[in-house]
Amino acid sequence: MSLHQSPPPMLPLIPESAPFTAEQRAWLNGFVAGLIAPDISAAQGAAVMSPVEAEEEITWHDPSIPLEDRTKLAAGRPLRLRMMAAMAQQDCGQCGYDCEKYADAIAGGAETRLNLCAPGEKPTARALKALFEEAQAGGPPPALDEAPASAAAAKPQKPLGSARENPVEVRFLSRARLNKEDSEKSTFHIEFDLSESGLAYAVGDSLGVFPQNDPALVDAVLRAIDAPADFPIAGRHLREVLLQDLSLGAAPDILFELISYMVGGERRRMAKSLAKGEDPEGDAATLDVLAALEKFPGIRPDPEAFVESLELLQPRLYSISSSPKADPHRVSLTVDHVRYLIHDRVRRGAASSWLGERITPGARLKAYVQKAHNFALPPQTDIPIIMVGPGTGVAPFRAFLQERMATGAAGGAWLFFGHQRRAADFFYEDEWQGFLAKGALSKLSLAWSRDGGVKTYVQDKMREDGKLLWKWLSKGAHFYVCGDAKRMAADVERAMIDIVAEHQGVDLKSAQAFVQDLKKSGRYQADVY
Repeated sequence: MSLHQSPPPMLPLIPESAPFTAEQRAWLNGFVAGLIAPDISAAQGAAVMSPVEAEEEITWHDPSIPLEDRTKLAAGRPLRLRMMAAMAQQDCGQCGYDCEKYADAIAGGAETRLNLCAPGEKPTARALKALFEEAQAGGPPPALDEAPASAAAAKPQKPLGSARENPVEVRFLSRARLNKEDSEKSTFHIEFDLSESGLAYAVGDSLGVFPQNDPALVDAVLRAIDAPADFPIAGRHLREVLLQDLSLGAAPDILFELISYMVGGERRRMAKSLAKGEDPEGDAATLDVLAALEKFPGIRPDPEAFVESLELLQPRLYSISSSPKADPHRVSLTVDHVRYLIHDRVRRGAASSWLGERITPGARLKAYVQKAHNFALPPQTDIPIIMVGPGTGVAPFRAFLQERMATGAAGGAWLFFGHQRRAADFFYEDEWQGFLAKGALSKLSLAWSRDGGVKTYVQDKMREDGKLLWKWLSKGAHFYVCGDAKRMAADVERAMIDIVAEHQGVDLKSAQAFVQDLKKSGRYQADVY
């Protein structure tokens, strides 16, 4: 089975019209499926789930479930699965793995870095550290036996440009703001030239870029530690290392450990508490590196020790918003410029500010393509698709529609898009109208949360058109959602369950099972962050 093919859906074997209750029919379906599963597996080349695999079905692999709850759900499971429960559950690939493979690699000894889960941030790193220390305290880590044998093997070297470990150079071409001037947001359409990079990508993939920190922030950090910009660090200058290599975001625990050795009294107790993940003054979540230094003014750490206490500046992944069939030498992104105010200082997203404000046309940067994890168009172009992508979540669907227009796809395409205000935040409006005129897009449903007195979101528009949406699903449509993992994606799934329950005429439990079957068959795919 290719990466872009989906397994066939699980269909009931006992018809609805058969003279059995729902419980009897479910039992018979399972019994008959068990008898014929080997034959189906042989015919389709699929693996039959073993009893152990069925017992360990990962029920917490859901980004909307809080870490504490996932930890409870994973209690008593093998160490590698408890480690997996600590991940952000987004399968974003930013760590170089998916969530399960990252956990397997740590448990098997092939990966020693515990801080690669960017969406999970400090809570994930702390949970992994605690689990790792727990295993070490009990002697040889039991995970060496629990993890798959392949996890302990060295990671194979991937082709250039296909992993964060071996990026290539691309050239920045342009940025264009997608919002109008009176918008509360700043979102940019970003384009890169791939012609000299050798990079190839498919719709659904993401592009990883290696950003640089804000020079003004770097200079403020240098002043806070009272260190010269040209202090030598491994043959380079301290300012260059802070600008290009190290994260100045959330202050790591080890920085507070370093600070605790440089202060005394109550300040030492506070630093030690922060190093343990405690929050003695209720401001721990607001402490980036500069704020942490300002909380303990007057310290002058050794620059080399200070550098060792910081995390590496991680690459950032963005869903690709173009199709190589439109132009194989260009790739585009749709990027929100992250800015927010904390204690009279504007905090800026490292990558989004770099892309949205500072990088200049013609500049070269390191980048790589992260292949999609189960987020791709159906192989048959006559299969209808339904896409839900508010805000920057619309990025991959622009790519999908470019691809389907280039291939002459005959299946219908329905897009749900939403943002704050139609007049200011209607990304790619002219393009959507062009896709509609040319037949690549069949239906466009729009949701605006700040227009009028009632806030309307994409899940509300889904419910309004529930009958038609169910009709599309009944005809075999594939469903896609992209965007915020914590709230939007969960709200969309709840709306889908309600729609199935109402229009299929089943209870909520059966509707939930139906949606789960869509996911297992590859007909419900999510790219969330």
